[in-house]
Amino acid sequence: MADLTDPAGLTLRPQTARDALRLAVWLTDPQAEWRQWDAPFMQGQGDFSGQGELDPQTAHERLIVLGTETKGEPIGLVTRRPEAPSSGGWWEVGILIYDPRHWGGGLGTRALRSWSALTFEETDAHLLTLSTWSGNTRMLRAAGRVGYHECARVREARLWQGQRYDSVQMELLRREWADLGEPEGPLA
Repeated sequence: MADLTDPAGLTLRPQTARDALRLAVWLTDPQAEWRQWDAPFMQGQGDFSGQGELDPQTAHERLIVLGTETKGEPIGLVTRRPEAPSSGGWWEVGILIYDPRHWGGGLGTRALRSWSALTFEETDAHLLTLSTWSGNTRMLRAAGRVGYHECARVREARLWQGQRYDSVQMELLRREWADLGEPEGPLA
């Protein structure tokens, strides 16, 4: 099993009852800055933050915690779900770091790397995909650093604040992941 704690103190762990209040604050604040990057063009059309369709206690999501599993500050969430048909080995993954104080320092890349490793380890995944938009350049860079490749781009499909953006999907095959190895550890 992959080690879910890295030496620099980033941990992926299941949610606990004590996390409920912090999650509620993150998810219900309509002015939260993360909403500007997580499919902002879908706001008001249902929950597209990656959390709405998953049970909070599912094995298919973990909190991203800065610190140890027992003493740490939750800063975000990773999710995954099988794409239909569920026996096909295609899984969609997502990552969201809620607190902008933790953006741009590599934490998202490390969390995505670990979540990808864990998804390949815990599921029948043959293919992982993640969907984003061309305005979210941090997500595109993080996915590329982990080993994901662009597999689909729908040009000018998203309208946000009067500007058109591309819808972008990135992919990672199990064999490509195996070829990459984990030279720096699962969260490095």
